[in-house]
Amino acid sequence: MAVFCGHLLLYGGRFHYGLVYTPSFVSHMKNIKFLFIGLLFGIILIKSEVVSWFRIQEMFRLQAFHMYGIIGSAIVVAMISILLIKRFNIKTISGDPVIIPQKPFSWGNVYGGLLFGFGWAITGACPGPLFAQVGGGFAVVLVTLLSAIVGTWVYGLLREKLPH
Repeated sequence: MAVFCGHLLLYGGRFHYGLVYTPSFVSHMKNIKFLFIGLLFGIILIKSEVVSWFRIQEMFRLQAFHMYGIIGSAIVVAMISILLIKRFNIKTISGDPVIIPQKPFSWGNVYGGLLFGFGWAITGACPGPLFAQVGGGFAVVLVTLLSAIVGTWVYGLLREKLPH
């Protein structure tokens, strides 16, 4: 019998206290804010046309500034955020210092970026907006989503054999 909130359960005709604790409804409700933030982010992606296959094709064909403007503004916001984090020694919520490690140059990043860009151009989707596209009713994107999941799984299998 399933355990619910650690209450008495019937096992083999006898009542026992459940050894497995399933978090109560209240603890699940604490995380509902993340669902709403994700929904809001998805709506913003849809309304700004960031997930539009046509907008992505315009970007790769150098026909419109729309996507470059969005990506460029995100880079500027990230640069300012990192500058403020470093300048004011901002800490995490738990009080730990934010450490941004230096990353050495690697040609693997160039090759990976090119491969990512080719996939983005062909499918019209990068990993973040895939879920927004599926939620927006573009069922054909499920093929891309499943391919991304399989690709991640294959990378996990081959990771130890790849140069890093």
